Amino acid sequence: MMISLAGKAALITGGSRGIGAAAVKLFAQAGADVVFNYNKAKDAAEQVQQEAGKHGTRVEAFKADVGHHADNKKLVDFAISRLGRLDIVVANAGVWNLEDLPIEKMTEKQWDEMIRVNLKSVYSVIHFSIPQMIKQKSGKIIPISSTAGQRGESFHTHYGASKGAIISFAKGLATELARHNILVNCVAPGWVATDMSNPVINSKAGGKAIVSAIPLRRAGTAEEIAGPILFLASDLANFMTGEVINVNGGAVLCG
Repeated sequence: MMISLAGKAALITGGSRGIGAAAVKLFAQAGADVVFNYNKAKDAAEQVQQEAGKHGTRVEAFKADVGHHADNKKLVDFAISRLGRLDIVVANAGVWNLEDLPIEKMTEKQWDEMIRVNLKSVYSVIHFSIPQMIKQKSGKIIPISSTAGQRGESFHTHYGASKGAIISFAKGLATELARHNILVNCVAPGWVATDMSNPVINSKAGGKAIVSAIPLRRAGTAEEIAGPILFLASDLANFMTGEVINVNGGAVLCG
């Protein structure tokens, strides 16, 4: 592999499926030791741990609901205790509402749950990770946003709001943490064929609408998102901070 993370310790949230699972496997293949969390998908997490562990690095799954502050402290403490340091944090865990949800029908509970899982989790895991990175005088933080955070998404407005906030959060952190040599860059995927979005992508009407809006005429794969995440985690991106890398097949063209 051209990119090496040998000797690096990484924490990836939401690593039991989708983009997170692809990132865990790719990071391990690149030589990193990885801790990742899962919430409910224990069997899937064990499978990811087994597959990623074949590359000879340490890969461990940890049960945590990253929407809860206390769980994130346990997760970060576990990662540091098992790996000895913390060089990379990929804040990937998130949810999306499959069914359309008009704003007038959106309940306070639905709003709060989306923000808790998608936005609070990003703040929380970074909050607990930064002291170790400051101590090391280096680190890479990579929050995962979405095209919905750049252009909004009708009937998924709380999702778009949570992902848009991640971009602003990352930009603010980039300038705040630069003095500690901690780099913060965001990846914003478009439609990706994962368990979360496949029901829409694979439907006749939904799939046609999605593909027609993407110049490359297809949804991405989880591995195609994991690649740019790996790049940002590597030494190839050592003079980048505060950037948003768009990985969407040309669907959203913005800086």
